[in-house]
Amino acid sequence: MWNYHKTLEYPINVKNKNPRLAKFIISQYGGPDGELAASLRYLSQRFGMPDQKAKAILNDIGTEELAHLEMVGTIVHQLTDGVSPEEMERAGLGAYYTDHGNGVYPQAAAGWPFNAAVLAVKGDPIADLQEDLAAEQKARATYEKLIDLCADDPDVIDPLKFLREREIVHFQRFGEALRGVQDKLAQKKFYMNNLNNLVDKDNNVISSKNDCGCN
Repeated sequence: MWNYHKTLEYPINVKNKNPRLAKFIISQYGGPDGELAASLRYLSQRFGMPDQKAKAILNDIGTEELAHLEMVGTIVHQLTDGVSPEEMERAGLGAYYTDHGNGVYPQAAAGWPFNAAVLAVKGDPIADLQEDLAAEQKARATYEKLIDLCADDPDVIDPLKFLREREIVHFQRFGEALRGVQDKLAQKKFYMNNLNNLVDKDNNVISSKNDCGCN
């Protein structure tokens, strides 16, 4: 069941316009390590998980990343709303303004539009969860770099610190999911061999039809 609350996960109230900062922060909106990529990655990977707990973790984090996408978009909007074309151009956003005005468009800081090729959905639960652990660390590192760039604006730094902390929590939860999936996949699997013998995955006989006196 999806419940949408018309409030941000964390309050944002940026008082000072600064398109230069917006140019960098927008990378966490549509860049390769941003929130849009994360949400689509996790919500797609969940279908390949072998247990309900791992699916639930991916679903929870994937939907939370959508809330983070909303937060990042709000920061970019508040930094650029009402900024003149001349100011946008001076901030290095002249080309951006030409295509998108003062709108919020998913792209990396370098100007590359969002590309679904950055999504890693292998269909292998171990590979996917390992990818997710790395993705959360890359997102954390990106937020730390953005905080360094925003050192003079506490209104921007505060929500960025919140987002960084959530990436750390996500990393921990993905570690929990990975351990659970590894334990599940390590369990022995048993098969029926020609309806007479119960064998393990290495074809070793566990029990035979004759063991119970059946003919």
